Amino acid sequence: MCMFCAAIPAAGALGAKLNAEQKRRRAAGERKSEKPIAAVTMGVIVLLAAGSVVVHTVVTS
Repeated sequence: MCMFCAAIPAAGALGAKLNAEQKRRRAAGERKSEKPIAAVTMGVIVLLAAGSVVVHTVVTS
């Protein structure tokens, strides 16, 4: 498995964990700055998927 294909589920799992921690803190009443974790995670996954497409079509052909 290439590094892009392996990094996609890892990035999704990390983003889900960070998002759940942020929601848990918000529910507990802590007021810290909200970060757009879900949007950043989706952006990273899209970039990794695009990199995977490039690697599998151009580099390995």
